[in-house]
Amino acid sequence: MKFLKGLAVILCVAITSMFYFPFEFRALPGMNTKKAMAAMALVILFFRMIGNKKLSVSRDFILLSLLAGLVSFAGIVSVTLNNTTDYTYATYIMSFWVWWGAAFTVCSVIRWIHGQLNWRLIAAYLTAVCVFQCIITLAMDSNPLVKQAINSVVLQQDMVFMGNVHRLYGIGCALDVAGMRFAAVLAIIMYLLTDSRVTKQWYESLLYILAFLIITVVGNMIARTTLVGVGVALLYLLYVSVRPSSSSQAKKNKVSAVWYWLVGIAVVSIPYFVYSYNNDPRMHSHLRFAFEGFFNLVEKGDFNYTSNDRLREMYVWPDNAKTWIIGDGYFENPLETDVHYTGETTEGYYMSTDVGYVRFIFYFGVVGMLLFSYLMLKVAQACAHQSDDMLWLFAMLLALNFIVWFKVSSDLFLVFAPFLCLGYNDNVNLDENENEDCLLDSCHM
Repeated sequence: MKFLKGLAVILCVAITSMFYFPFEFRALPGMNTKKAMAAMALVILFFRMIGNKKLSVSRDFILLSLLAGLVSFAGIVSVTLNNTTDYTYATYIMSFWVWWGAAFTVCSVIRWIHGQLNWRLIAAYLTAVCVFQCIITLAMDSNPLVKQAINSVVLQQDMVFMGNVHRLYGIGCALDVAGMRFAAVLAIIMYLLTDSRVTKQWYESLLYILAFLIITVVGNMIARTTLVGVGVALLYLLYVSVRPSSSSQAKKNKVSAVWYWLVGIAVVSIPYFVYSYNNDPRMHSHLRFAFEGFFNLVEKGDFNYTSNDRLREMYVWPDNAKTWIIGDGYFENPLETDVHYTGETTEGYYMSTDVGYVRFIFYFGVVGMLLFSYLMLKVAQACAHQSDDMLWLFAMLLALNFIVWFKVSSDLFLVFAPFLCLGYNDNVNLDENENEDCLLDSCHM
C-alpha cells in the first residue's frame, strides 16, 4: 500500500510540474500540458455536477473573471483602435481560465491521493517540483544523453535561444519566467518554515531548508530573477525575527531554528561550492553567472550584473498621449507578426524592451496596465481572505509579481491559482478539507 501511495505521489509531482512548468510533447505540437489539464478540469466538473445534481459558481470566480475580462477588453480596444493583429492580452481571459482550470485539476489529484487538500500540501508539491527541475537541469547539463533523450520527447520552446547563449534549462523551465516561479516558491517555503501553526519534525524542516538552498543556487543558474525571491524570503525571515514581543514563543522558537538550519547548512555547503568552482569548469561558469553581482562586489567592489546596463536601456517610454492612454496594440515584435507594419524597426521585443511595465504600457496603455495590476491585487486578496493568518504569504507573492515587472513581463496568477481552490476551512483547520467543490462551490473564496 505504501508503495502504491509513493507511486501516486510521484505521479502527482509530475502532474504539478506539467502545470507549473508547462510544455509541449513533440508528438502533440500545439497542445501544451497546461491546456490539457484545463480540459481535464471540465471533465472533472462535469462528473461532479452529475454527482451533486447542481452547479454553483463562487462569487470570487465571477468577480475575478470580470476583472480579467476588463484586461482583455483593454487589449481589444488597443488592438482595434490601432488596427493591429496582436491579441496577446486581448485574449487574457482565456489564459486566466486555462490556468485556473489546470490548477483545479492539480488540486483534485492532490485531494484524491491524500484524501484532503490544504495549503501545506500545495506548498509541498510546488517545492518538490522546483527541486526536481533543478536536479533534472543539472543532469541535462552534465550528461548529453539525458538532454538528448528529454529533448527528443519534449518541445523546448526557447531551445534555440538557450543553446546560443548557453543557458541552463529544465523541462519547460527556462529564462526569467522560470526564475519568477522559483522566486515565488522560495517565498512560500520561508512562510511555511516560520509558521508556528504547522508542526514539523526536525527532518521536515531540514528538507525544506535544503530545498530552499538548492532552488536558490540552481535556480539562479537558470534565471537570476530567482534572486528576487531569495531577497523577499530573507526579508520576511528578518521581519518575523524582529517582530514585537506579541509574537508567540512557538513562533520565536521556529524562527530561531530556521536561522540555525539555514546558516548551518550554508556554511557546511561552502567548501563543496569552493571546490567545484576551482576544479569544475562547468560549475565555475554556472556559479559566476548565477552570482555575478557578488563576485563583482568581492573582486571590483561594485555589486553589478552585466545585464543591468542592458536592462536600463530597455526603459523606453511612449512619446505621445495616445500610446500612454491606450497603447500601440503591440506586445510581440510586429516584424514577426504583422506583415503590414511600417513603423520603427527594432530587434527582439517591440521597442526593444522586455520590461514588464513598459511592455504593458506600449500594448494597452496605462489604463490596461492599471486594470491588470488591480486584477492581481484582487487575486491576492481573494487568497488572503481564506485566512487572516496567511496575509503575509500572499502579500509576498503580490510584491514579487510587481517587483519582477520591473524586469520581465509575466504574472504570477498561476501561483495564486491553486490557493484559490481552497475553502475558508482549509486554513482554519490545516489538516482537513471536506469541501469537494473547490472551484465552483459558492460557499468559499
